[in-house]
Amino acid sequence: MTADPGPALWPSLRRARQARQDLRVPVCLVAPGEAPARIGSVDRAHLPALLAAGVPLTVAPDGDARCWLLPRDRRDATLAALHLHLRDQGLIRAWRDEPYPLLDEQGQLQAVIERAASRFWGSITFGAHCNGYVADAQGRPTHLWVARRAEDKPTDPGLLDNMIGGGVPHGQTPREALLREAWEEAGLMPDQMAGLQRGRVIELCCDIPEGLQHEWLHVYDLALPPDIQPLNQDGEVAWHRLMPVAQALEHARRGDMTVDAALATLDFALRHGLLDEAEAALLGPATEALWVSPARAERIDPVVAARP
Repeated sequence: MTADPGPALWPSLRRARQARQDLRVPVCLVAPGEAPARIGSVDRAHLPALLAAGVPLTVAPDGDARCWLLPRDRRDATLAALHLHLRDQGLIRAWRDEPYPLLDEQGQLQAVIERAASRFWGSITFGAHCNGYVADAQGRPTHLWVARRAEDKPTDPGLLDNMIGGGVPHGQTPREALLREAWEEAGLMPDQMAGLQRGRVIELCCDIPEGLQHEWLHVYDLALPPDIQPLNQDGEVAWHRLMPVAQALEHARRGDMTVDAALATLDFALRHGLLDEAEAALLGPATEALWVSPARAERIDPVVAARP
């Protein structure tokens, strides 16, 4: 008889770092008189398309990276034209018309680009998700609000999601983006979001159909009274349902949720002690490997002082 292997890792944990980096080439932008700034990577198969589009990529003398000499005052316009061309070729997918920051490895802004192009370049992006829950008299979560994504969403249509979740555009912090999404996705006003509590920040680096997702997922929790019903305003959510914690965890455990939502749900479960001892012992170290340190995370999402 073989020994019981214990609870298996959740699919979201496997997928969070499932990336073929050997198939990608680092890319740097260079401004005259400045050192190269790495902004991500590109699929080797897409290098001919970039060269055909007139992108003057040169091989860095100290490695495999490709460098693009592009003055700062021309970057946004040059990249915007290139991204439209790549979209027409089908190489940039799920176009959003949303501005995203293009940051280098040091967190410095190099340009502002279309959201969908960040996956083509594998550049760092930020997301914010909120676990909405109902607790008992002792404060222990008993139910979680689970959303179902609309069938016409450009990514992960029809999958289950957290109560609120979305990307962080240029000019907003993760918390600010979450407060905006709270109304759009769940019809919640700012005063109803006053009880937001920070969870952890989880780093994903995984291959997706649109390219490479390299993202810091900022997780928040929000306890809600049992009589509040989230109501979508923008058509991106098919429904919200209040599920017993065990049911919501099972959906996340078996892969019914998006990877981001499942990881946010798992973070919630671990912090609130909602898993049995064996599963928590297995998943704790696996999730810890994905955490972004608070000191690094707070550079992107500063702590907001509590209101007196």
